[in-house]
Amino acid sequence: MKLGFVTAILPELEFANVLQFARHEGFSTIEVMCWPVGKAERKYAGVTHIDVIGMTKTKAENILAQCQDQGVSISALGYYPNMLDPNPEVSRFAVSHFKKVIAAAPKFGLDLVTGFVGRDWSKTVDENWPRFLKIWKPIIQYAEDHGVRIAIENCPMSFTRDEWPGGKNLLTTPAIWRRAFCDIDSPNFGLNYDPSHFILQDMDPLSPLAEFKSKLFHLHAKDVQIDRKALNEVGRFDFPLRWHQPRIPGYGDLNWPAFMAELMRIGYDGPLCIEVEDDTFGKTLEGRMKAIKVARNVLAPFFG
Repeated sequence: MKLGFVTAILPELEFANVLQFARHEGFSTIEVMCWPVGKAERKYAGVTHIDVIGMTKTKAENILAQCQDQGVSISALGYYPNMLDPNPEVSRFAVSHFKKVIAAAPKFGLDLVTGFVGRDWSKTVDENWPRFLKIWKPIIQYAEDHGVRIAIENCPMSFTRDEWPGGKNLLTTPAIWRRAFCDIDSPNFGLNYDPSHFILQDMDPLSPLAEFKSKLFHLHAKDVQIDRKALNEVGRFDFPLRWHQPRIPGYGDLNWPAFMAELMRIGYDGPLCIEVEDDTFGKTLEGRMKAIKVARNVLAPFFG
């Protein structure tokens, strides 16, 4: 396994500075955000550390040279929009850019792109399914044609009123994964698994690892703390941000020794990238950088 972090948390830094920070703090890899250049529409989105538009082999080689100079690899190229947005123009743009990220990956010698499936949050899973297959079968075929694997994060994207009630990402549970991997049967279609999202859904985060070990292409290291007092007041059907707090690894409810032991038992040897959405460290760049370093200190003993 390689320990890294998701670059979305450092939007103020240029790519070269992100690499320098990673090297200085002992990280061997980073998941690099590749959103279209422009203003973010939501928190943690819109970060462009590599602009894939017009990416050439020469540009990619220059970026790789920077990585090699710092001894830091790229675990994956990341882009996390809602590709099943009910607005067809929003959906088409997201799919179009996602394909640009896929096409760019081989120029870096990469075979992995991370993202969300998306979802129409006002519809059920069954109601979303025909459109999911219509949009995603061609995406996965496109990825296969480019020798790229797609790792979908299992985040429900259901935290606030505009994402209510179904959330903006479809692939959130083992039951849905089985259905998706059956209907789109491809070795290039898998998971970017984040265990904190199982805690949020009152599920055992270790439970899917053995069954889906062949689909674990990439992992996020994030924790979550359930505020039981708030939950007792408002109930689980209220907006989740009212009764939970994203935390860094070791500061929430997840049993990291047990989780890491299970990863080792099943033979997972891919990237594990820290994702920081923990505002208890503050919202400044300095606070977020500290959060990355503290999370590293929690996880570093598992890497020997």
